[in-house]
Amino acid sequence: MRYLPLTPGDRQSMMQRVGVAGIDELFADIPADKLLRAPLDLPRAKSELEVSRMLGALAGKNVAASAVPFFVGAGAYKHHVPASVDHLIQRSEFLTSYTPYQPEIAQGTLQCLFEFQTQAACLTAMEVANASMYDGSTGTAEAVLMAHRITRRSKAVLSGGLHPHYADVVRTVSHMARDEVVSLPPDARASEDIIARIDNDTSCVVVQNPDFFGNLRDLAAIADACHAHGALLIAVFTEAVSLGLVTPPGDMGADIVAGEGQSIGNALSFGGPYVGLFATRRKYVRQMPGRLCGQTVDSEGRRGFVLTLSTREQHIRREKATSNICTNSGLCALAFTIHMTLLGEAGLKRLARVNHANAVKLADMLARVANVEVLNDSFFNEFTIRVKGDAAGVIEKLAAGGVLGGVPVSRLLPGAGLDDLIVVANTEVNTDEDREAFVSALQGVR
Repeated sequence: MRYLPLTPGDRQSMMQRVGVAGIDELFADIPADKLLRAPLDLPRAKSELEVSRMLGALAGKNVAASAVPFFVGAGAYKHHVPASVDHLIQRSEFLTSYTPYQPEIAQGTLQCLFEFQTQAACLTAMEVANASMYDGSTGTAEAVLMAHRITRRSKAVLSGGLHPHYADVVRTVSHMARDEVVSLPPDARASEDIIARIDNDTSCVVVQNPDFFGNLRDLAAIADACHAHGALLIAVFTEAVSLGLVTPPGDMGADIVAGEGQSIGNALSFGGPYVGLFATRRKYVRQMPGRLCGQTVDSEGRRGFVLTLSTREQHIRREKATSNICTNSGLCALAFTIHMTLLGEAGLKRLARVNHANAVKLADMLARVANVEVLNDSFFNEFTIRVKGDAAGVIEKLAAGGVLGGVPVSRLLPGAGLDDLIVVANTEVNTDEDREAFVSALQGVR
């Protein structure tokens, strides 16, 4: 039985009410080159059993990250997540809880979010953090919009080391808002002179650290240049574990920090859902998007938690809202908080040191392979290598040999002239045997 609640007459009546002649007019804002010209090449109808079989066959073509030596990163990282994390987040009081609109019956949820904010602020060395964003990329775009509100300017300068997906999201949001975006060319060696692009019309500068190519960046001079021109520095990260070892952005003068928290508590999961971290200076708190949970006391002096700020469009007038994000990544944020609590400060630092040491081992091994060059002067657990010829082809051959050897830069930056570069990540899950298998396979391909 098919469920068709609307008749053709119903649809016609609705179109007349909103003033359009046809369905296609409702999609007029979508660029023409993004519209499908024909239906997708999919069967029109299948039974549940047939669909299950088809999807199972497709899933069987995937190589699981835990099945082979795995060195893929570029914004999503394979780390060990303790079994206790998944056990706890699947308790019904966590798994089924919803938005804490009623604090008197949502104290547990609010406290979890408060602890998450505290951890995010400590990690980034900032004064205040919100109760999470969708992910790092949308958090970065929201940071740019926030900077525009604060400075009352509308030009963002994006580093060439910013993750391409993050840059794309910023450009998409900025295009719809008619804001200006200056994107510097991809910069595999972190040699760009981004300070020279800052002027008195600049609202913000967006720099990633470690950057997309793995380079570590000193943000202090960039922050000083931004402030001299009345602009803000937005510091971005994609690898949260790096904050256990790398100087946090707040200590280098960043005004807003946005990043991805997937590395802590959250598995790769085919790209999501993930959890965005967002922090800023106290003086900018009223321009911060999303939610802010606060600690207070009740009428009897007992500690309690409330939504201190929630300036979202469904709560206040739309023109006054700081964000159109409809929710936070609550369960993913909880997983982050549980894992971070299990690690503690000392555990996070040890984990970060192991990541860096493993990456240094691998970089040294790869540098000895003929026709392979490690480009980075500094890195955390991710770096870029140059190979002879087509890097994407090399990755495919490595995969055929049972090694997932990284991400070819051409996959994320097609047409940028970087077809011989591979971004390689090495975390705590990789063993000496994994690294030897990678080197051996690469020697065979070369």
